[in-house]
Amino acid sequence: MNLIDEAKRQIGTLLQKAYESAAADGSLPAGAVLSGTVEIPKDTANGDYAANHAMTAARALRCPPRKIGETLLAHLDLDGSYFDSAEIAGPGFLNFRLGCRWYGEVLRAICAGGADYGRTDALRGQKIMVEFVSANPTGPMHMGNARGGVLGDALAELLSRAGAEVWREFYVNDAGNQIEKFATSIDARYQQLLLGEDQVAFPEDGYHGDDIRALAEGFRAAFGDGWLDKPVEERHVAMAKYGLSVNLPKMKADLARYGIEYDEWFLESALHSSGFVADSVAKLTELGWTYEKDGAVWLATSRILGDKLLAQGKKPEQIEKLGLKDDVLRRANGFYTYFAADIAYHRNKLDVRGFDKAINVWGADHHGHVARLKGALDALGLDGEHRLDIVLMQLVRLVRDGEVVRMSKRTGKAISLSDLLDEVPVDAARWFFNSKPESQMDFDLGLALRQDSENPVYYVQYAHARICTMLRALSEEGMAVPAPADADLGLLTEPREIELVKQLSLLPEEIRLAARDYNPARIGSYVTELAARFHRFYTECRIKGADTELAKSRLLLADCTRRVIENSLDILGVTAPERM
Repeated sequence: MNLIDEAKRQIGTLLQKAYESAAADGSLPAGAVLSGTVEIPKDTANGDYAANHAMTAARALRCPPRKIGETLLAHLDLDGSYFDSAEIAGPGFLNFRLGCRWYGEVLRAICAGGADYGRTDALRGQKIMVEFVSANPTGPMHMGNARGGVLGDALAELLSRAGAEVWREFYVNDAGNQIEKFATSIDARYQQLLLGEDQVAFPEDGYHGDDIRALAEGFRAAFGDGWLDKPVEERHVAMAKYGLSVNLPKMKADLARYGIEYDEWFLESALHSSGFVADSVAKLTELGWTYEKDGAVWLATSRILGDKLLAQGKKPEQIEKLGLKDDVLRRANGFYTYFAADIAYHRNKLDVRGFDKAINVWGADHHGHVARLKGALDALGLDGEHRLDIVLMQLVRLVRDGEVVRMSKRTGKAISLSDLLDEVPVDAARWFFNSKPESQMDFDLGLALRQDSENPVYYVQYAHARICTMLRALSEEGMAVPAPADADLGLLTEPREIELVKQLSLLPEEIRLAARDYNPARIGSYVTELAARFHRFYTECRIKGADTELAKSRLLLADCTRRVIENSLDILGVTAPERM
């Protein structure tokens, strides 16, 4: 239950009833339906919620807002509601103060919801795919993949908790130019093993990493020395297949270590072998969106995007300045481009598998690809503008002692995901990478390892462990957490108690807003503030030694805080330790 929404709805109902009462006795003109918005003010000193209904009704009722507000207050009946009082402020705002019933309802909702507390139905009925990481399987995963993994996984969890049916997918680029380059690189190292490095030139645009040498050695150990006699095409097919058979399991293992599991690893090659890429290009041709030039098939991207911009009110001369270009879908040699496969893949998501929305987490360097892909889907009648969302993430810099780190201490090479997880805990990596994707971030390796309040993940986890330690100690003394029905929650009136309950109440709303904005970092900020409020409560509101009934209520409040911290960390894929 979202008790913030419940409180807002109740204010609307209370004000409508007050208006009807005022209209009945002639205090206000009859025949209107009261409407307005209810917000939580930044400064709650004057009230917990502020309603503007008196101001929005002024024109319909032909009456000054202040007078409408005073009349509504005079007819307002708060008996049995969440509120203790209401008052007028400024030009006609109506400020409501919460009562103990609402605070008790928050704790009862947390106890009833347990691990599900915070879930909403905002996205119920929507089937959403989140595709993320999707790194080329030709080498180790890097820092961008580390950030994209957290953002995609946490976003998928958020969408699920907001009520959507969510599918996590990794798109494996196991076809096209990069796989041919991969095979060519393995082949060159294989030949060097047999003939000597000085006898075989390594391609300048090949993959130069040590992992390629290891794959060539593995291929030789598995299949022997006789492959130089085989045709190049056969050799490359076998070497690419072998390389993928090694790299993909390693990628899966690294991501599993990182706490990420997928519903499907979707192979690009399946789109080609099934004929779906060719079919998608044929569909675009049938719809009049392609043309042939120099033996190649082109997508009229400039026309697709130009028509869309014209419909949005752009002038032709403005569009011309953008320099829109068309895209090759099938080369003159008969091979389909990566863009053609990407169009087919997203057509598969939306048309074949029927996802209501597809969300991709991409690096910022893919920015120019977004409008083109959305346009191609629009051309196919799939409403790419609204059904495909792209979350673009900026670069990551690793920093140690104020200096940028580019090389792994262990390998002396560029830092990979595996290198990072060898150096910092998974929880720290997931926490720090859970930042706003549009911002470039510095990952402070030193801070991630600190065990003090300066390290935010340690600070939040310590709050959870502190509560667990306290609960164990009190349990040993015979003081168990009571059920809500066995605690007088009306005793929780101290400022630190009230501010803690208010923060606990926010989780459902934070989940809804974070899911709406594709911003899992919001949950990190939320739970950090929750931990801070708990630490203040723990310092100022004693449980042991307090009056028995008050101690029981505070103990229940502490246990509810434990549960909400755990739920929040679980969204981010971060553990909630019971001891630290």
